Amino acid sequence: MDSNRKTAIIVGVLFLIATVVLVIGGVFSLCIYESNYLTAVSANENQVILGALCELISTSAIVGIPIAMFPILKKYNEGLALGYVGTRIFEGLTIFLNTFALLAILSLSKEFVSVTSPDVSYFQTSGALLLAARDWGSILVDFSFPIGAVIFNYLLYKTKLTPRWLAVLGIIGGALWLTTAPVRMFGFSPEWIDFLAAPIGLQEMILAAWLIIKGFNASAVDCLSNKT
Repeated sequence: MDSNRKTAIIVGVLFLIATVVLVIGGVFSLCIYESNYLTAVSANENQVILGALCELISTSAIVGIPIAMFPILKKYNEGLALGYVGTRIFEGLTIFLNTFALLAILSLSKEFVSVTSPDVSYFQTSGALLLAARDWGSILVDFSFPIGAVIFNYLLYKTKLTPRWLAVLGIIGGALWLTTAPVRMFGFSPEWIDFLAAPIGLQEMILAAWLIIKGFNASAVDCLSNKT
């Protein structure tokens, strides 16, 4: 197995980890959005910790994808390849900070239930600030992730490393999801907006499977190698 085939498999697996594990982590952490989260989070401590671990694992995969792809993509356009690395590192760092906020909410909840006569207003204010920080962090992720997706899939389209229809789906899906970030930033979050994540989510899962099973287009790899 040559190095490019190994890279394709690694990247495909990382895409699966980045998406699936992050979704699982979000499910584990749902209790922070309950109305009584100050007690609910502490009551679900192990679940919340598992959610935090999932987010950290996903962060590692998110950062690993562009690092693994950089040696290949830089042969076509080093500037765009670096841009992709930058957007995904920013995304990973933001998710890491969100995880820190999640664990801080857990500590706050444990303190709330352990105090005999807690100052409810203090705990509510602190909790609201931590939840707001996590929400704003999610919006920042919704800027960096789709920008990175558009750059990455543009590079895939131009290099023909994967089928062009798959790259086009990624560009469209990334652009659609990018439109949701400014909408949410101004406080609008209609229920239907989450459906705009479906195209890029589907594309990444198809891409992951393609890379694991098929790998990169050999002729495209050879063409890139001849450019160096």
